[in-house]
Amino acid sequence: MADIAQGGAAAPKLDELMLAMDVVDTLRHQEGVVEKALSEDSRDATLKERLRSLYEGQGLKVSDRILDDGIRALKESRFTYDPAPPSFARTMALLWVGRAMVGKIAAAALLALVVLGGVTYWRVASTERAAEAARAEMTVTLPETVDAAEKALATEALTSEAQAEAKTRVAAARAAISSGDAASARQAVAAIADLRGRLAQTYELRIVSRPGEKTGVFRIPNVNTQARNYYLIVEAVTPSGEVLKMPVTNEEDGKVRTVDKWGIRVPKATYDKIAADKSNDGIVEDNILGEKPRGSLEPVYEMDVLAGAITSW
Repeated sequence: MADIAQGGAAAPKLDELMLAMDVVDTLRHQEGVVEKALSEDSRDATLKERLRSLYEGQGLKVSDRILDDGIRALKESRFTYDPAPPSFARTMALLWVGRAMVGKIAAAALLALVVLGGVTYWRVASTERAAEAARAEMTVTLPETVDAAEKALATEALTSEAQAEAKTRVAAARAAISSGDAASARQAVAAIADLRGRLAQTYELRIVSRPGEKTGVFRIPNVNTQARNYYLIVEAVTPSGEVLKMPVTNEEDGKVRTVDKWGIRVPKATYDKIAADKSNDGIVEDNILGEKPRGSLEPVYEMDVLAGAITSW
């Protein structure tokens, strides 16, 4: 059995101190024994013997002096830590000890405040900018655009039909602006731009006369099987040779389709004239059905035509 501290032998002070602290710790875990020992001085000897037996069971021999010191230290609370009572000095000391963590928390809080402030400022500024842009659009941008377009249309619309349409679209735009309806105002301004684009267009309505493609077709109406509707197939060709796609209303179903070829309804005499022209050599020599001049909305036809068109055959 190891002999840590004999009663009569001199032992290092640190060893004795550590062993006395161990005795106190052991006593604290022997709650029932400690209560009796602290309240009944006559039982110190019994407590000492129990401690001796406990250490001997661990292979340790502890001197009486060490056991007595441990019991006495426990009674005096010598090795017991009693925290300082709450106070300003204690609080400041704890903050100083944990200053690194406090600094990190403070920095994080400051950063969060800066970010939150920045986001809030950005949102407010964005809302204000959007409101100002909307106000400027309705009070400055769109009215100026309509005024400029009206002046331009005065010289661009060369037919009575085109002039009437220009007045109608300008009036619709101004009404939408006056009512504060931004969406309708934008649509009305776009309609004016579309009108100006149509007025600027120039093209010929050429009758299609290519191998493998139809030049004309006829339809038998369902309501009158004895009648026939005649159509010449045309395409809109610009002076530079570009074939345009045009919005065309199909009279058979009422749907508008954007196509590069469509059939224009013509009298039988016009249809027969083109058929005879093509039958000579397979080519339609007189292939210009009409021409759309600048400043007008509709083509000026060089042959007799009727109202109505088809987009498929």
